[in-house]
Amino acid sequence: MMIEQTTSSSPTVSIALGIFKKYAILFVLLGLIALFSFLSPYFLTLQNLTNIFVQNSYVIIAAVGLSFVMISGGMDLSIGYQMSVVGVVTAVCMMWLSLPVPLAIAVGIGCGILMGFINGFASIMLKVHSLIVTLGTLTVFQGASYIVSQQSAIINLPPSFKFIGQGYIAHTIPVSVLLMLASVAIASFILNITSAGRMIYAIGGNEDAAYLSGIPVTKVKVFVYALCSFFVAIAAIVLFARSGSAASSTGPGTEFTCMTAAVLGGISFKGGEGKMWGLVTGVLILGVLANGMQLVGLNTYAQYIVKGLVLLAAVGFDTYYKTARPVRRAA
Repeated sequence: MMIEQTTSSSPTVSIALGIFKKYAILFVLLGLIALFSFLSPYFLTLQNLTNIFVQNSYVIIAAVGLSFVMISGGMDLSIGYQMSVVGVVTAVCMMWLSLPVPLAIAVGIGCGILMGFINGFASIMLKVHSLIVTLGTLTVFQGASYIVSQQSAIINLPPSFKFIGQGYIAHTIPVSVLLMLASVAIASFILNITSAGRMIYAIGGNEDAAYLSGIPVTKVKVFVYALCSFFVAIAAIVLFARSGSAASSTGPGTEFTCMTAAVLGGISFKGGEGKMWGLVTGVLILGVLANGMQLVGLNTYAQYIVKGLVLLAAVGFDTYYKTARPVRRAA
């Protein structure tokens, strides 16, 4: 007679595996920090760690906006040139039209929200995937940015504007990092506490079921794209204020970094799931990679290769766990 043996440790192992799977991205971040701390004595210093947060604050804010679209099941490839448009419009208002800095910023953010509405309405009216729609609007926004800037760089932006990207509160806390923390907190509140957040998750999980349950899918999707562009506009203000100048070539490329960080952080391309802490961790992984590779002497092109491989790995990991099915064991 064969006696079936039960392993008392199996529940413990299952729990441990579940915890590891849930927080694997945090372990990856900690592993990278440990690796670069060993490779470079300059990595684990307060100044360098502060630089990582400052350099990636605008990326986190833009990724927060993109995460709303991705959780709802969509995609926005145009956010890089949205940032370009917001930056040059704000700079033109300040430098060429002599508008006060707060009013110029408001105009720039308003332009960003308008571009989000355009993306949302176009996606709904054309009834095609937002990936295709935003690929088209990307080109439109690119042309608009160069027309507004007259293909020239706008330099010597006002000190009060540059304070947003370069200033410190009490000489210790960067303003850009505070804006980043506020953006993450607001996004977490919307997604986790409000009914709008629950509807966004529902639409991303199953749009047809969400519609049949009474959720105003069209309105929510337009709201999502406008909200995405609002955060992207804030990110643009931070980026251009940090550089102290405005050019139409600034901003494009951010979309791919945001997509990589989002998928790396557990936000699925298929929608319906994702958390802000995972998104922030994903951006920090990319930031630590870029910073650490610079400190150990790898050039920019090598960093592009590593980022591309990270994106492929993240997408593959996401696809694997979304398509995998539990295997039943014979009794």
